[in-house]
This record gives sequence, structure tokens and C-alpha cells, in this order.
Amino acid sequence: MSSTLLRVCPSELKIPYEVKRQRSCCMQLINKTDKYVAFKVKTTNPRKYSVRHTCGILLPRSSCSVTVTMQAPRDMQLDHHCKDKFLVQSAVARDGATMRDLVPELFTRAPGRLIEEFKLRVVYIAANPPSPVPEEAEEEDASPRSEVTMGYEAKVSSAFDAVSDSITVLLCSIKNNIMPFLVTMCSFASQASRCMDNSGAKPSCTKGASVVPTLVGEKVSTREENQKRLQQNMELLREAGSPQQGFSVMFVLLVFMSSVFIGHLMKHIKV
Repeated sequence: MSSTLLRVCPSELKIPYEVKRQRSCCMQLINKTDKYVAFKVKTTNPRKYSVRHTCGILLPRSSCSVTVTMQAPRDMQLDHHCKDKFLVQSAVARDGATMRDLVPELFTRAPGRLIEEFKLRVVYIAANPPSPVPEEAEEEDASPRSEVTMGYEAKVSSAFDAVSDSITVLLCSIKNNIMPFLVTMCSFASQASRCMDNSGAKPSCTKGASVVPTLVGEKVSTREENQKRLQQNMELLREAGSPQQGFSVMFVLLVFMSSVFIGHLMKHIKV
């Protein structure tokens, strides 16, 4: 029998079946008329299902959703066969009707009163469909790869940390030792250049010449200390597992700059 008041979708309630877990589904009620329509939802097993919006009034050409929640089942059913059913009753209400007008007599059959009924059966569906590939085989295949990958990543991470620490130590050593040395040498070069420019002021040159042995001795001792610290830093880099051999580009560049600067300075001193 076709319904003239309400359209109920879907035609059956498909609820996922999972042990010890609640599952829900929805049905849609659509008012096909230009009148106010009252509805009521019933079930053959009210202890097993809870219904939200068991009754209500639909405005003309409006719709609403009804949620059906199944209580968590305790046992597993192999065939997923269910005999439970739902019944949706609908009747014409007066214009402007509200929830206060929903009385039991509204759904009682009487002469001249149109009451329609729509039945829905409950169908259980699998909550977790089986995978085409067995999970155990996937885990066995994935375990060795994951262990190898994790071991490689751990080695790479430890080597990277060791190299980073060594580079940090080297940069700190350069900042604390080489930079003051270069600043001192620049200061000494500026004093020597001023001394040579002022050739008429012999006492100033004599004073600068007396300072030369002291500064040269200090720079030699400082250079020896810097070489020792750089050698220690290189040993730390080798212990960190760096596969490269020889001096780093930064060290060669610093030695080259220091040699050029010292050669230029000695040239000025001889002049």
C-alpha cells in the first residue's frame, strides 16, 4: 500500500552488528502534503533499541531524521539474521498543531480519520568486512622491514647527532680562539702601518719595534694552542663516525687566511 502522507527512507534499517558496541542508523521522514502531519515510531523490541524523535509533527513539505540506536550485543551471531521490525504511523493534524496536540487518540482509527502505517525490517550488516589479504601474513612481511628501517634510522640519527655536536664544538673553538687572534693581528697591523707612515717620528717606531717581540711570542703560543684545540676537534669528528678523511674545508680556509695575513705582516716588518 502506497503512502500518501509520508515518504520513509530507506525501506529497511541496516545496522552494523558488533559485539559489545552500540551502533546506530537513521531514517528520513518527508511530508509529501500541504498539511500538518503527525507521526509516531514503534518497534517490536523496545528494550533492544532506543529511538530519538519517537513522535513529532511535520510542517507542510518538511522533513526530519529519526535515529535508531541498537544496544551493544553480548553474543556474536553467525547468520546476522534479525526478526525485529519498526512501524511508522502517520496521521493528518490540524493546521498550526504543536507537540501538545500529540495525543494517543490521534493515532486511533476512527471514521473519517486517515492513518497510514509503514513497516521497516532490521537487517544486520558486518561492522568490519574481512580483508582480502590475511592480517597475519601482512604483519609477518612488514615486521622485518620495519625492524631494518628502524635500525637504519637510529644509526643515521645517532651519526647526525655526533657530527652536529662536533661541528658545534669546532665553531665554538673558532669563535673563542681564532677570532681574538685575528682581531689582535689586525690591530697590530694597523699600528705597524701607522708607524711606517710616520717615518719621521722615530720614538714611535722604536716603541712599536719593542712591542714586536712580545706580540710575536704571544701569537706563536696562541697559534700553538689553537693548533692543539683544532687537532682535538678533528679527533672528535673522527670518533663521531665521519666517513670522510683529511682536513675540513673550514680548517684549510682558516690556515690559508692566517698564512697570507702573517706573510703580509712579516713583509711590512722587514720593510
